[in-house]
Amino acid sequence: VVRRRLLQRYEHQPFISCLAGFYSCRWKRYQRQRIEPGKCCCKTRECLFFPLLIGAFCFSLVFLYMWGEGKNDYNNFDWYNYGNLGFWFLWSLVILIVASVLFTYISLLLVLAMCLLAEGQQLYLHWSHKIGTFLVLGFSIACLFALTVLWRDHWKTVRLSFQITAPYLHIGAIAIMVLLSWPVALHAIRADKKVIQVIIIGPYLAILLFLFLIPLGMYSPCIREMGTLGPKPALIGHRGAPMVAPENTEMSFQKTIEHGGDGLETDVTISYDGVPFLMHDTTLKRTTNIKEVYPNDTDQNAALFSWDTLQKLNAGTWFLKDKPFSFMGSLSEADQNQAMNQSIYKLSDFLRLADSHNKLVIFDLYRPPDKHPYRNLWISRTLEVILKESGIRPHLVLWLNNNMRAFVRSAAPGFQHTVGSKAPVEDLLKNNIVKLNLVYTDMSSEDIRKYAEANITTNLYVVNEPWLFSLAWCSGAHSVTTNTVHLLKNLSQPLFLMTPQQYNIMWILTDLTSLLLVSLIFAL
Repeated sequence: VVRRRLLQRYEHQPFISCLAGFYSCRWKRYQRQRIEPGKCCCKTRECLFFPLLIGAFCFSLVFLYMWGEGKNDYNNFDWYNYGNLGFWFLWSLVILIVASVLFTYISLLLVLAMCLLAEGQQLYLHWSHKIGTFLVLGFSIACLFALTVLWRDHWKTVRLSFQITAPYLHIGAIAIMVLLSWPVALHAIRADKKVIQVIIIGPYLAILLFLFLIPLGMYSPCIREMGTLGPKPALIGHRGAPMVAPENTEMSFQKTIEHGGDGLETDVTISYDGVPFLMHDTTLKRTTNIKEVYPNDTDQNAALFSWDTLQKLNAGTWFLKDKPFSFMGSLSEADQNQAMNQSIYKLSDFLRLADSHNKLVIFDLYRPPDKHPYRNLWISRTLEVILKESGIRPHLVLWLNNNMRAFVRSAAPGFQHTVGSKAPVEDLLKNNIVKLNLVYTDMSSEDIRKYAEANITTNLYVVNEPWLFSLAWCSGAHSVTTNTVHLLKNLSQPLFLMTPQQYNIMWILTDLTSLLLVSLIFAL
């Protein structure tokens, strides 16, 4: 009898040994303790770390989701860091990788803890994992705080993403609750007091009921009746096609046209001798080789160079060197050679290209700095180039600049006047505004519909991700400015599009299936 008891006590338990080994570094059976009926799952000191583990998981999940959905604006984030640090690096991709690794690590720890609890083992988190838990928690909280302070608008992106992902997040949350039902049921059964059983089961059932009913408050414009979806938004290339060619170059705009883009967007600066050219940044150091050609002028305003000087710069080699987007495809050898030979593009040449292919154009026009010869002539000089030098048909020009709009309207009555912010419909009609150019975080299907009823169309910028484009499509946007014309052109319908009937079936099946599984687990 004694021998049999000893064998039972020290019998080999490979599964529990692995769980406890990875979680606690306690590979030997004598190092482990089972949870006594009615007792806590761990000792007093360890009770402090289990909530920290759960907190680290929750914060890392929130940050990973937030950063993952922020992929649409990774280039803006990297550009912001370039402006502060002075060199180009894909910080956005590094943060995504780190966040994914840390979330995977903390998730595995939590899974190990749940399995140990399900096996009735006391929890003891090894000191190295305690340090890791603090690191994950600190990293996640610090990143969330930094984003809230420095990139507050990103929370608007997260809220928009819920209109697409909420139905699927609901299914994921239900699945997690089903998995948790096993350790919850075991602990409830092992509890020696009814009060403790209620404390264990009560919150679990309350959360489960909340998840069952939460779809009642969900809204998504992509859940709609058949036949109510509007036409696919037109695609306007943001600085051309900057993921397959150097931005604001002839090659970039040609690529947009090749991929079927409906319009071209750019940025216009005026040289010191009055030649409007395409340049987004105030300096030339990011998108040209000015460091090699004019190393003493790298920080000088781009508008203070003459056109002859600007023509000597290369505007393409930086693209192959820096690879400015996190998920760029590889270029063919012919495209690489073409990119290496790009120069700064004149506005007049840009407009002729657009006119020859019947493409809409929209551009930000930058006023030259103080003491610039065209400081006060920037509007008239730009109009001169558009109307007299380029020969573009006026109706292809979406005029965005709000300065001297009355003068522009009288000089070029054929322009389609556009504004960059929401305003009352009456004011827009009074000023002959025909299009709104809005940042995508201002997306509202209700506002888009209201403006459309007054024949005012809406363009959203910058929309790169398929999920965000799908949301814009379902919301009724008429066009989007995008870096990814070559990708969005392939979407034949919005992602996640479904009818209310299809969603109700998915919701009811999910709830019924989970309810059946949870009931079986508690019954067994």
